[in-house]
Amino acid sequence: MQRRNFLKQLAGFSSIATLSACSNISNPVTSVDKKRLYIDGLSFVPDENFDVKASQLDSFIADISAIEEVKLADGSVNYKRTYQACMKSIKEKNTKMLSAPNTYHIAKKGSDIFTARDDDKCAVFLQIQGADCVEGGLEQVDEFHQLGLRVLQLTHHYNNLYAGGALSLEKQGLSKQGFALIDKLESKNMLIDLSHSSVASAQDTLHRAKGPIVQTHGAAREIINNARCTPDHILKGIADSGGVFGVFMMSWWLTNEKIPRPEHYIAHLKHVKNVAGIDAVAIANDYPLRGHKNALSAGNNNAVAIKGYDSWWQGLGKKGVLGFERDVNHIVIPELNHIKRMRSIEYQLSKAKFTGTEIDKIMGKNWQRVLVDVLG
Repeated sequence: MQRRNFLKQLAGFSSIATLSACSNISNPVTSVDKKRLYIDGLSFVPDENFDVKASQLDSFIADISAIEEVKLADGSVNYKRTYQACMKSIKEKNTKMLSAPNTYHIAKKGSDIFTARDDDKCAVFLQIQGADCVEGGLEQVDEFHQLGLRVLQLTHHYNNLYAGGALSLEKQGLSKQGFALIDKLESKNMLIDLSHSSVASAQDTLHRAKGPIVQTHGAAREIINNARCTPDHILKGIADSGGVFGVFMMSWWLTNEKIPRPEHYIAHLKHVKNVAGIDAVAIANDYPLRGHKNALSAGNNNAVAIKGYDSWWQGLGKKGVLGFERDVNHIVIPELNHIKRMRSIEYQLSKAKFTGTEIDKIMGKNWQRVLVDVLG
C-alpha cells in the first residue's frame, strides 16, 4: 500500500464512540459514530470466541507458542518453544480461527486491519515468543511464515542459539546465527520483537536491522530497575528505527509499591513518550483477553494471584539477576485486569491529560502504522 493512501485511510479513524469492536469504515462517519482504533500488542487466541468481541479490539498480536519444559544446568526450569510444539500449535490456532470466520481475520499484512474492521472482524497477527522454534535451519522461518507467522521474538528470558536473554547472567548479544536470523526475518517482511532480549541483543538488532523494530511488551527500567525492563537508550533506538514499544500489564514490573494502581501503568506510557516520543508508545497485555485467570477467579486479589510465582522470582534473586532481590506481592492492576481494559486505559489517558491525537496513537494507530510499514 502506498504511504499516501495509508495516511488517507488513517484519517478516517477518528476518536471515540460506540462499544462495537470493529465498526464499518467503508463510508466516512463523524467522530461521534466511530470508536477509537484499539490494537493490543500481545495477547492470546481465547478459548471462547466471544471474548474477542467483548474486548472491543480491532486487532491484536497473538502469541501462539507452545512450550516444553527444559531443566537448566543450575536446576532452574526454562520453557522452550520447540519447532514441533510451535508447528502443531500454529496449525491448531489457524483451524480454530478459521472455524469462526465472523470473528477472526488471520492477518498476513498490516493493511488487513482495514479489511477486518470493514467486515466487523478483528485482525489477528500470529507471533511466537522465542526463536527456539527455528531449530533446524532458517528455512523453518519460511514454513512458519507460510502458516501465517508474522512476528517473531528473538528469545524468551534466557540465552538461546540466536540471542541473549534478559534474565541470563551472561551478557550475550546476537550470535552469528542471530545476525542471519535478523536478515532472514527482514527479507520475509516479518516483525522483529525484542521482548525478553538482553540489552546486548537489543543493541545488536537495532544496529543490524534496516527497518522498524518493536518490543511488543515490556516496561521502563528507569522506573523499575529490573533485568526484564528496558533501558532508555533501547527505547530511543526502537523509536529511531520507526518501531513501537508496548507497555504490558504485569504489575510487578510497573511499580514497587504494595498496591498497584492505574497511575503506575500510565507512568510507563508517559516515560516512553518523554524518552522516545509519542509515536513509539503503544499498549500491550501479556495476559489473556479476559485478564490474568487466577487473579480474576480470586476477585483480583493479588495475594492469591501471585501464589506459584514466588519460587521462580526468588530463584532468580538468589542467582543475582538484576531486580529480583526484592520481594513482590502483586501481579495485576485490579482496575485494568478485565476484558474491557482498553476502555479503562483510554479513560486513564484522558484523565492524565494526554491529547486526543496522542490517545489515538497510543490506543492503536502506532501499532497500525508499524504493521503496515513492515508487513505491507
